[in-house]
Amino acid sequence: MGDLLGVTVTPVQPYAATKEYLCPGCELTVPPGTFHLVVVPDEAPDLRRHWHHGGGQKGMRRQFGAAQASRR
Repeated sequence: MGDLLGVTVTPVQPYAATKEYLCPGCELTVPPGTFHLVVVPDEAPDLRRHWHHGGGQKGMRRQFGAAQASRR
């Protein structure tokens, strides 16, 4: 997770995942109770997205590039 530039990546544990989201990487739902990642672009926090953990990492690298990301 620590190789993305310009984004903050925050893991969401299953007990804290209470809503359903649409993963922009695979366009499938992230159901409640599923571990996932919240990705917030540093320059555009209103574009926050919820990604699946495994396959989402590849999509995030494509979208945001490789470098060092800030983590919460």
